[in-house]
Amino acid sequence: MSEINWESYLREEYEWFHANPELSYEEEATTAHIRSALKRAGVRIAEYPLKTGLVAEIGGGEPIVALRTDIDALPVQENTELPYASKHAGKMHACGHDFHMAAVLGATLLLKEREEKLPGTVRILFQPAEEAPGGARVVMDAGALDGVEAIFGLHVVPFVEKGALGIKEGAVTASVDRFVLRFHGKGTHAAAPNAGLDPIPVASEFVLAAQTIVSRRISPFSPAVVSVTHVEAGNTWNVIPETALVEGTTRTMGKEDRALVREALCTQAEKLAEAHGMTAEIEWHEGPPATNNEAGCIALARRVAEKRGIPAVTPPGWMAGEDFAYYHETYKGAFILVSTGDIVANHNPKFHADEEAILPTAEYLADLMTEALGTL
Repeated sequence: MSEINWESYLREEYEWFHANPELSYEEEATTAHIRSALKRAGVRIAEYPLKTGLVAEIGGGEPIVALRTDIDALPVQENTELPYASKHAGKMHACGHDFHMAAVLGATLLLKEREEKLPGTVRILFQPAEEAPGGARVVMDAGALDGVEAIFGLHVVPFVEKGALGIKEGAVTASVDRFVLRFHGKGTHAAAPNAGLDPIPVASEFVLAAQTIVSRRISPFSPAVVSVTHVEAGNTWNVIPETALVEGTTRTMGKEDRALVREALCTQAEKLAEAHGMTAEIEWHEGPPATNNEAGCIALARRVAEKRGIPAVTPPGWMAGEDFAYYHETYKGAFILVSTGDIVANHNPKFHADEEAILPTAEYLADLMTEALGTL
């Protein structure tokens, strides 16, 4: 493929991915499309027990470094008016995984052209179900990370300046937890509130009290979020309900803060309910941890950027979650942010990435993997 017009080819791939989004664990056509592109280029596909997604390898022997892209889309109705807009109602690449796939596919094919010179193996993970989340664990459980020395990934974001890379040691995305609280009282006629136990005021108190966790329990130098996103109680105007539901999410950058927020939130719910003669039922759904970029991998990522003349900036912490962080629990690595250009934020119905950045990103990733094999 040495005579290929890389910029044109990768834009076509990006537009195909954008027009054909598939949700988590449903990425069959996406997987087939990637497999076909890799086979045409003579890239070796390593067979692992994955329903969707696939793993490719360039080179041979050790060390082994990994490069990961996510491949799933979101249940969002697109509103971009792009000529290559989603063909599937209610499904959209609103987070940039289409860009990730195109860039990593490009890096894979560029690495294939220098395969004989590679001092080891680059393992490329086309990972399903990042948005579920949990696809990273599926890939690890399949054995696709066995023997890997380090793993690298990327994400497009609108808050890194155009033409630059966001490269930062430590956490760049947050841990993600979901809570579901049910305050159980005693239903009664709205005209006789004294005959029951009204859970609605308790739920309201909790919504306000939860905000003090970040403002009064967490250091002002540590980013943290407690967001209540769903409140529900009752179904008619003249009945005080038995139960009030409060649902939301917490985001933190450190393990200690993550544990503190959970303990404080659960204690508040239980004590508020107890003070009003009620009970609190608590469901806690633990999502991915915060990413944890290793110092050596970040130094390497900066050196490669400098060699290519790409500005490397220190991005702010991003309180979004990313299941790439599951890899960081076992393997050192780096998660790098790429500018989308000046557009709306990820997960917006009008989101799309900067096509001009696809080829430079692919070239950077190919060089990063090559350098990693000779350095780590």
